[in-house]
Order: sequence, then C-alpha cells, then structure tokens
Amino acid sequence: MSGYLQFALITFTSVLFIVDPIAVVPTYLVITQNETQLQRARTARRACIAAALLLTAFAAGGRFIFEIFGITLPAFRIAGGFILWLVAMDMLRAQRSTQETPAEIVEGQEKDDVALTPLAMPMLAGPGAISTVMVLAGQAHGAAQVAAVYGAILLTAVACWITLRVGERVMTRLGRTGIRIVTRLMGLLLAAVAVQFVVTGVRDAMAK
Repeated sequence: MSGYLQFALITFTSVLFIVDPIAVVPTYLVITQNETQLQRARTARRACIAAALLLTAFAAGGRFIFEIFGITLPAFRIAGGFILWLVAMDMLRAQRSTQETPAEIVEGQEKDDVALTPLAMPMLAGPGAISTVMVLAGQAHGAAQVAAVYGAILLTAVACWITLRVGERVMTRLGRTGIRIVTRLMGLLLAAVAVQFVVTGVRDAMAK
C-alpha cells in the first residue's frame, strides 16, 4: 500500500505541477477580459473538461502509439524527462515559453472562443503534460496504478477549474510576484521529477 500511495502522490504532483494552473491565471484573465463572469465560468469549465479528455486520451493510447512507432517506454521516458526539464527551467525563470507562445496569446485575445485553443491546448494540456501522462500510464502496473493516473488527471482538471474560477482573487491575493514564486517552487520539484524520469529510463534501457 505504501508503494501505491507513493506512486499515486508522485503521479498527481507531476501532472499538477506540469499543468501549473496558477501560472495560467494571468493569461486566462487577459484572453477572457471581454467576457462576462458567466461567460468566463463557461470558458473555464469547457477548457478544463477538454484538457482532461485530451490527457486521458493520450494516457489511454500511449502504449498503442509506442507500438505503432516502435518506441520503447524507456526511450520515451528519457525524452519525456528532457521535455519536463525544459518546462521546469522555464518555470524556474517564471516563464511559459514551452507551454504557449506570445503569438498564441495574441491570437487568443482576438478569438471569440478561447476554451479549446489556446486555453485547453496548449496552456493546460501542453506537450509537457501530454508526455508526462503517457509515461506515467506506461509505467503503471495493475488496475490500481492505472486508476491513479486517471484520478490524477481528473483531480488536476478540478484544481484547474477552481483556480481559474477564482482567478481574479488569486491575482489580488498573490499578485504577479506571488504567482512567480509559486511557479518557481513547482519548477524546482518538477526538475527533480524530470531527472528521475531520465534516470529511470536509462536504467530500464540498460537492463534490457
């Protein structure tokens, strides 16, 4: 049970930190600034549902994708570790260039509906989050660990929805400086997860 709880905790924190909903708040408020409170609530709900469905689909289809392209799990784990490392370095600098680009944010400001793009993809469910859930689902053993992966995605989606719904209060309480501090702390922990992904991938590759 202790091993399962450790796996479940690492899985949830990995998915939550890579998605980093707090860091999404400033951009979310900008691209929805012309919406009413009711419209913002609907946008946040649709974006979180879409992100959860996207991550769930990649978690479920990860093994199938590996088989099609002849990719081994250790190889993808190493690649995923490098992607997480890049995201973590961005987070340590309080940036999100690997999640969304300035051009995507500008495009979002001009769109009437931003729930699916850029909010759900790539802001919430970006390349880092997708690769993370694929690796975690690939290394899950047994129904309990597989359920932990899907549970982590669901809980992260709920956390994202709550965070976006109280986005204005988050900005008021934390401010941009506070958000940057939280993002850097998450980036530090995510960097450790990235290194562990690479170490485990190399170890598994050498064992075969």
